[in-house]
Amino acid sequence: MEAKKLQIALEKWNAIQPLSEKDRERLSQKFSVDFNYNSNHIEGNTLTYGQTELLLLFGKVIGEADFREYEEMKASNVGLKMMTIEAVEQDKPLTQNFIRTLHRTLLREDYTVYRTLPGGVQTSYVIHAGQYKTRPNSVITRYGDRFDYASPEETPALMTDLVDWYNQTEQSGTLSPADLAILFHYRYIRIHPFEDGNGRIARLLMNFILSRHGYPMIVVRSRQKQQYLEALHRSDLKVGSEPSVGAKATIKQIKPFQKHMTELMAHEIEMDTLFVTEKSEDLWWYDGQRIMFRTPTYGKILNELLTDSHPTYATLQEATGVNRSALQKMIQTMIEKGYIERDDEGGWRVFITSSM
Repeated sequence: MEAKKLQIALEKWNAIQPLSEKDRERLSQKFSVDFNYNSNHIEGNTLTYGQTELLLLFGKVIGEADFREYEEMKASNVGLKMMTIEAVEQDKPLTQNFIRTLHRTLLREDYTVYRTLPGGVQTSYVIHAGQYKTRPNSVITRYGDRFDYASPEETPALMTDLVDWYNQTEQSGTLSPADLAILFHYRYIRIHPFEDGNGRIARLLMNFILSRHGYPMIVVRSRQKQQYLEALHRSDLKVGSEPSVGAKATIKQIKPFQKHMTELMAHEIEMDTLFVTEKSEDLWWYDGQRIMFRTPTYGKILNELLTDSHPTYATLQEATGVNRSALQKMIQTMIEKGYIERDDEGGWRVFITSSM
């Protein structure tokens, strides 16, 4: 069922190719903001969607987020561009050197993490950019279990096996591009080769594989984080806890993750197709969501804000035919949703995108 949905979504996507230059640019900008915001938000980055858009598209830094989070987001976008360029060279095999370079790009430099252990004991360790881990890593699942990844000693050999397997399987064509990307993601996560940044690298490399095979790149949305992690966890239960076994899992063994990701791919590709093809004054997009407002007044307000970032209420009332009290309520609703916000000069920034 999921595979059929994906096939249908791909057929609709391929039917509208080639895209116009304008549509390619609109889609590229949307993907850049959506991917970087969500992939980093999953890992705890607190920049808002609006802050991410302003940073990546206009180079503006606003708000009170930690400077490191802005640098992390910029580095993530550089990594995305690097991956996209590398994916174009379809005859070039994937290498561990590229994966380590991608990691170094994301983390930028080594840094020290400080922890307080039970009992108040202070400890610290260094996160190495572009180098495989030198200390064990694990995660506590939401069920309270400790789940260990590959040991530092195992990691180099398992990464060699992973990259060799990927290159050979890609050449043989024994897996569809979607299943190859999904299984690579799963196997990579079971190794967890770096001390930090593994989730971000996994999502980049999954898109690297999809892009190499002509698939649209996809976004794992942070609002679906729990479903994403649950699908990984359910697959872990089927595969078993031994890292070396997980690092060589088969597509049949990871059915929960395959099902989740295939559905996600189908949905994301369908949304991309609609983003390009649907044109309506009442249709807007925000973080991958198709927004149809219950009244056209919202669209009229947004269009006014896009035309004039400092409109008066009198101007808005004239454009919409709505009284001031109703306008204030609608504007407050859009502020709470993150669609718009005030700037430092009293004007408006609009983060929701028109389909027109």
